[in-house]
Amino acid sequence: MEPERIRAAADELSAMRRDKRIRADLDPMHRPADLGDAYAVQAQLVAGLLPPGETPIGYKVACTSRIAQAALHIDRPVFGRLLPHTTSRSGAVLPADRFVHRVVEAEFAFRLGADVPHRPRGHTHESIAEFIDTAMPAVEIVDHRFESWAIGALPIAADNAIHGWWIHGEPIEAWREIDLGRAEVVVARNGETVTTGTGAAALGHPLTVMAWLADELPKYGAALAAGDVVTTGVTTDVFEADAGDELRAEFDGLGAVELRFE
Repeated sequence: MEPERIRAAADELSAMRRDKRIRADLDPMHRPADLGDAYAVQAQLVAGLLPPGETPIGYKVACTSRIAQAALHIDRPVFGRLLPHTTSRSGAVLPADRFVHRVVEAEFAFRLGADVPHRPRGHTHESIAEFIDTAMPAVEIVDHRFESWAIGALPIAADNAIHGWWIHGEPIEAWREIDLGRAEVVVARNGETVTTGTGAAALGHPLTVMAWLADELPKYGAALAAGDVVTTGVTTDVFEADAGDELRAEFDGLGAVELRFE
């Protein structure tokens, strides 16, 4: 895509977010032709969303479970950027009317303690774990302005992987003692369990997601760096929260995340 079309696509997505405008698809002239185009649009969109002086704090990885891939008709993960002004600690109270959708996703997250170099043969669980400082429980609120989930990978990636908000719990340094692939996740709404899952839902193991991202980012001129946080994709079935809902996601070994929509 030419720079003018990339800017126009980012402007369209930004206006959809600002006005809560729902569309069937992007304007055909603005629709990315491949992931390279989609991430170029994403970069422009994110730059426009950030308040002056702020920079992204890390990454979200979307479509790491069969459930998410089937819902969005996507056969691979995509990544987006986490932003400081859409990040909160556990206990956050969020205005429900800020979102078009309030899709709740309980996710394992990590913070990098060192820059991650490119490995020609690709990263493994063991190699990526060397660069991880802490793990934490997290909930991502997914928000989108397309008429259907089945819009495809390219508009999803361009729209910052339809990221809405990220809420995280306390970081845990002793995370290596936890079998993250088998760790259970329980999500409750207003005190009643809604859905359960395990870390295996995220590409089989959350560290598989971290290794995938470490290998994927260099293809688009980026890399994981010290201080980045990464949330690795939904571990349970998803559902949409309503105004007034109190939510709690509890993770074996990592604690819990709580939030409320008012």
